[in-house]
Amino acid sequence: MPEFRGAAHDARVTSRIGRWLGIAFGLCFVTGLLSHGIQHPPAWFSWPTRPVNLFRVNQGVHVISGIVSIPLLVAKLWTVYPKLFAKPAIRSLPHALERVSILALLAAAFFQLATGLFNVAQNYPWGFYFVTAHYAVAWIAVGTLLLHIAVKLPIIRESLSTPVGLQQEAAAGLSRRAFLRSTGLAAGAAALATAGATVPGLQGVSFLGWRSTRGPQGLPVNRTATAAGVGRITDAWRLEVTGPGGSRRLSLAELTALPQTTAELPIACVEGWSQSATWTGVRITDLIGSVGAGPQAAVRVESLEQGGAYRVSELPAAHARDPLTLLALRLNGEELDLDHGYPCRIIAPSRPGVLQTKWVGRLVVTG
Repeated sequence: MPEFRGAAHDARVTSRIGRWLGIAFGLCFVTGLLSHGIQHPPAWFSWPTRPVNLFRVNQGVHVISGIVSIPLLVAKLWTVYPKLFAKPAIRSLPHALERVSILALLAAAFFQLATGLFNVAQNYPWGFYFVTAHYAVAWIAVGTLLLHIAVKLPIIRESLSTPVGLQQEAAAGLSRRAFLRSTGLAAGAAALATAGATVPGLQGVSFLGWRSTRGPQGLPVNRTATAAGVGRITDAWRLEVTGPGGSRRLSLAELTALPQTTAELPIACVEGWSQSATWTGVRITDLIGSVGAGPQAAVRVESLEQGGAYRVSELPAAHARDPLTLLALRLNGEELDLDHGYPCRIIAPSRPGVLQTKWVGRLVVTG
């Protein structure tokens, strides 16, 4: 059997990296649950409209903590991989169950990090629906992680209470302290390389700050009009607004003639990028109020696009009545580009980009 004498293969190193990894995983899990709840809300769930950057922060933390978890997981595996070669492979039934749980944890963790990374890049080389699979496996990853921590808790406590440099023996490779410093630097570099997608001040140094400035009118586009099957919008287009007091059909000229509101609001996408812009349009609360909607009314928003999971979105009552929730007609002082949703789109504070529906054709009061 080979002998592994590297200083990094030490419970003190493993426990400290595991603590960092647990924090990163915990942040990623909690913010991921919130993101899923916003997009697919159960009846009891509500998400506030203020501060306007709340979802931007949530999703930025979610993606950055996931990216940081990658070097931490690799480093942790490096510290423990010699145990994979321990003999005998199975010592008892409890030991077998422990090994199976570790295998499930590793499989779930790598699945989450790999698919999350592909999602950030908007690349889906698989046949399953990412959202459902990512959400389900997240529970497996966290459940097996908690089980692993419970089993190893005595070792973790002892290792964390013992100084890293105590009884440092001569060994190949980096010292324990040097390995921990290198791991910390790798995690910090991963965060810095990607944080610019969310943090405007870091765009210049985050070389992996994807989609931060590209796109028409200086704002990125995830789904173009061509991809959505939306062609040329003619003068015959009308916005239909339906509520308890009846229906209205409004041309673009009629919408432009209504009182306009201008607000600076971010587009914050589930892939982790976000950017603020200046939007001008008609308040949703004014539009639905004109067809008899009350202050507790929710709104179904229907797009002109031909298909897709988010062709129809729901504006909860809190967002529908917020004065900053707009049917936007202009972006940064210009008429909306077709890829940004011309003739009109939803822009609401603290909402995911996938729910800021473009190419709106109909608003229906539902509550």
